[in-house]
Amino acid sequence: MRVSATTRFKAFCTECRSKVELGAEALRLAVGRTRERTFYSFTCPECGAAVRRPAGERIVAALTGAGVSTMRLHLGP
Repeated sequence: MRVSATTRFKAFCTECRSKVELGAEALRLAVGRTRERTFYSFTCPECGAAVRRPAGERIVAALTGAGVSTMRLHLGP
């Protein structure tokens, strides 16, 4: 999948409380077996903190549609 250089996402750092804007290449998506185990993560460009946020269906769709690197945390049905 080709990632658009213009795709940007706004996110909130839970550590320094900054609102940051990130390209698809700066985000990672982990899809778990349940909604509670599905999240996206990034490194805050302001403070360097590793941030992990829950990802619902709409966020998963937006991130995968933009080509964000995705990892499945489970195998099978």
